[in-house]
Amino acid sequence: MSSNFGHIFRISTWGESHGAGVGVVIDGCPAGVPVSREAIQAELDRRRPGQSDIVTPRSEEDRVEILSGVLDGLSLGTPIALSVRNKDHRSSAYDEMQHTYRPSHADYCYDAKYGRRAWAGGGRASARETIGRVAAGAVAGAVLSALCPELEIIAWVQRVHRISCGVAPADVKRDVVEGNIVRCADPAVAERMAAAIREARAAGDSLGGIVACTIRRCPVGLGDPVFDKLEATLAHAMMSIPACKGFDLGSGFDAPDYRGSEHNDPYCIKDGRVRTLTNRSGGVQGGISNGEDINMRLAFKPTATLMIEQRTVNDRGEEVTLRGKGRHDPCVLPRAVPVVEAMARLVLCDHLLRQRCCRL
Repeated sequence: MSSNFGHIFRISTWGESHGAGVGVVIDGCPAGVPVSREAIQAELDRRRPGQSDIVTPRSEEDRVEILSGVLDGLSLGTPIALSVRNKDHRSSAYDEMQHTYRPSHADYCYDAKYGRRAWAGGGRASARETIGRVAAGAVAGAVLSALCPELEIIAWVQRVHRISCGVAPADVKRDVVEGNIVRCADPAVAERMAAAIREARAAGDSLGGIVACTIRRCPVGLGDPVFDKLEATLAHAMMSIPACKGFDLGSGFDAPDYRGSEHNDPYCIKDGRVRTLTNRSGGVQGGISNGEDINMRLAFKPTATLMIEQRTVNDRGEEVTLRGKGRHDPCVLPRAVPVVEAMARLVLCDHLLRQRCCRL
């Protein structure tokens, strides 16, 4: 069950990093939604490896194939199966890891849980699993476009290590984000971030940072009390992304800096509807969207695979050292941006379909 996500719009991802392929099965997509291979491919191209000199050089085209659930460009209402073949996997680079646990990877935990693991490339623990999420997110985006065409989701790299981008969420523009290899909202800051990533890679090291995401013109009323609050399901979605170690929404971890009189969002009437004067709640109150922009931040750890010697142990209980091998991102953030957007689409699509069942 750990590979499933969602309630009405439900996905199941499958495949290992160095297996024959990876993909996703989508259940609950309404019939009649325009679904094109080209639109799905466009999102996968944003996620794929080898797109610049600051990401992994693994050469994968990640060409998607629609196996079921779509006819003449429209969804049938039946399960949609999407598949991507693995072509450039080099499992021999991981021979040493067959019995040795890589620091900060899932190797030991998988062995402890299942008694066996797909050691080449990390198997299901690899970020290659996110292909299914991004492909499904593209389909969810088609549903959102049909039901809520004004909604907009934009993610960007806000920070790499100690280099931060100060562009306010309301001012972030997609063409600027997609116009640089880091996917930062400020091109000048992006150059500094790229230089830092290159420097870390040259040293055999890695960097982490923060991906921010804003959801604009979200309908009011999405989210269920008590356990499926909108921020709770967003947090669940984002924290399930490989390497994500933190999530906050609105004022988040800055909230303790305020008094209640400073932090509250006073209501007002603007443009004929209920609005808030501030948006420290981040677009969600009581677990339900209030119509303001939903602003999130996600903290990503530095990539765990390092090209330097590290202490570890093997499956015989011996202390050993290990130097990373294979092809890896020195910083996951540029390729995490489309994954964050995909997970946001999946959450909103599911909640929007659930909301249609809530009232006449």
